[in-house]
Amino acid sequence: IDLSHLSPEERWRVEHVRMHAKHRGHEAMHAEMVLILIATLVVAQLLLVQWKQRHPRSYNMVTLFQMWVVPLYFTIKLNWWRFLVIWVLFSAVTAFVTFRATRKPLVQTTPRLVYKWFLLIYKISYATGIVGYMAVMFTLFGLNLLFRIKPEDAMDFGISLLFYGLYYGVLERDFAEMCADYMASTIGFYSASGMPTKHLSDSVCAVCGQQIFVDVNEEGIIENTYRLSCNHVFHEFCIRGWCIVGKKQTCPYCKEKVDLKRMFSNPWERPHVMYGQLLDWLRYLVAWQPVIIGLVQGINYILGLE
Repeated sequence: IDLSHLSPEERWRVEHVRMHAKHRGHEAMHAEMVLILIATLVVAQLLLVQWKQRHPRSYNMVTLFQMWVVPLYFTIKLNWWRFLVIWVLFSAVTAFVTFRATRKPLVQTTPRLVYKWFLLIYKISYATGIVGYMAVMFTLFGLNLLFRIKPEDAMDFGISLLFYGLYYGVLERDFAEMCADYMASTIGFYSASGMPTKHLSDSVCAVCGQQIFVDVNEEGIIENTYRLSCNHVFHEFCIRGWCIVGKKQTCPYCKEKVDLKRMFSNPWERPHVMYGQLLDWLRYLVAWQPVIIGLVQGINYILGLE
């Protein structure tokens, strides 16, 4: 059949019919493939959970690397140049910020620079994701027709924005967590394992290492403070950046669990917490799902299942 004179929708229907005809009578094989997929997903999930619990540092680094590189492969392969440009710009600035965060000795202004950059990306990704989600919902309800926009164009626009928001939201949180660990360990009031190397004074913020209460003509940062339930006091911007941007839910000094509901008592701020939890879940989907699917395809190929 000559498909050149058919519309894209008609060609898709013809190819769909051909695919069904090709796989007719292979129900048993398809059942085996489904079982292999389910078994691989279960085993992979168990292994990933064990890896994360036993070696969280290596797990996070490998996951971050995959999050950063895997989409780049598909971008180049599918010629998504707009995404590539944004990816390069984000990577360049993030690389500079990460470089600053991992230098020793740590410059006093670096912690705030790091949290400001990742907080900016967090807010942009949050807004982009919301707009993308609304565009998808408007399309599903047919509201795009009010503006004479084709459904496929409106859906592509919404899904693209949703992907941009979620992807860069996940990526910035992982980089922010890594930078937060490096900076806090360098400052000395925090240790991922064991006791801190410095004693925390009541007048010092353990996140940025600067004075909380500044006298006249004294160098420091003047801003609101926040006291945790453990009675340790921090700059409000610093502790919010530590908890939300840096994905930490414990005190930077004593590691007592932070009550996020108390910190974000304003109902309008609580969606940020839920959004952060959503991004943590999506990390598995973006970073490890392609690997698992590739593994399943390899198993099917070895067993001769097509």
